[in-house]
Amino acid sequence: MHAVDRSRRARRARPRSQATVTSIIGELLLTAGVIVLLFVSWQMWIGDIIIGAQNNDKGVALSQKWAQQKPAPLPSATPPTEPDDGAVWYDPPILPHPANAQIFANMHIPRFGADYNVNIAGGTTRSGTLDHIGIGLYTQSKMPGEVGNFSLAGHRTTWGRPFNKLDKLRVGDAIVVETPEGWYTYRFRTLEYVRPTRVDVLDDVPQMPAQQTGERYITLTACSPLHSLAERIVAYGVFEGFQPRAAGPPASLAPVEVAPPSL
Repeated sequence: MHAVDRSRRARRARPRSQATVTSIIGELLLTAGVIVLLFVSWQMWIGDIIIGAQNNDKGVALSQKWAQQKPAPLPSATPPTEPDDGAVWYDPPILPHPANAQIFANMHIPRFGADYNVNIAGGTTRSGTLDHIGIGLYTQSKMPGEVGNFSLAGHRTTWGRPFNKLDKLRVGDAIVVETPEGWYTYRFRTLEYVRPTRVDVLDDVPQMPAQQTGERYITLTACSPLHSLAERIVAYGVFEGFQPRAAGPPASLAPVEVAPPSL
């Protein structure tokens, strides 16, 4: 009986562990770290997927709106240079330069998927265009189909990352700009990486400010490498032609077969 009583008294006398200020702060910091990690994961992956899909939906809605409008009559066209090539040249209409955050076109890049359809708006500010619309037009840029350099900027990470796959473009890939008037098709030519100070990539003839070739170029720019501001990735293309809306969508919008990623 005494042995049992002593055992009970020993258990009652054993000190209980108590939370200290340090342990509480440690747990709070650990919880905060987990929350921050989840938020970063959301911003970098899940949020990007959702925002990207929403941006494509907005582009589709605008394309459908334009498709429902009565198109202008077909403009006069230049006959094919060769009887059998079927190529018809329409002079591209030149749109007025848009205001900041004013949507004026959509971009389609079949290499990026059949559902890729992103709004293009004036300006390259994050608050006005890049974070909330998609692709921005540089202030000094020429307009689609205009002689000179049609130059654009977009995010490569976050906010839907419309230019995330610039490094996946292949020579000859179509870059199609849709407007109410029709479709302007450019063809990708080359890719390079430059310092952020290399603004000459936006010249009418990229990197050749004193030259005038009479050609029509497109330049797409984004930050590089991923999740960094150290450099810029720059994709260049040349103008192929304009397809009026009354003539229907151009062949350049045809889907591109993309090989599955290697394991």
